[in-house]
Amino acid sequence: MTDKIRKTAAEWQAELSSEEYRVCREKGTEPAFTGKYYAEHRDGVYRCRCCGEPLFSSVAKYDSGSGWPSFWAPVQDGAIEEHRDASHGMIRTEILCRKCDAHLGHVFPDGPRPTGLRYCVNSASLMLDTDTPGE
Repeated sequence: MTDKIRKTAAEWQAELSSEEYRVCREKGTEPAFTGKYYAEHRDGVYRCRCCGEPLFSSVAKYDSGSGWPSFWAPVQDGAIEEHRDASHGMIRTEILCRKCDAHLGHVFPDGPRPTGLRYCVNSASLMLDTDTPGE
């Protein structure tokens, strides 16, 4: 594993749109059914918007009906870090990019087989690389 990418808030703000910064660096959530990838069907690899790290494959993407891009597994073990999130009066599991700590969304135990997991991700925290085939 490589070392974490560390940048100041000003450096992140200079690189990201205001919405990307709010979601990725301030742990925001985009409104359901508004993100550009929730209904995306092209083949490829979804990378971290902040650092470009590969996170999810289009092969593991499915329509969860939640209004956010949903995946049943990360592209590889160790791509995602999980942290307990007790915000908003709920106990959830937050998911973050392991390389830069960008907030991606949350993982829930109500997904399809083979994992039974639903990685519910904000479109603002992703960029689809269609030059790299989904695996």
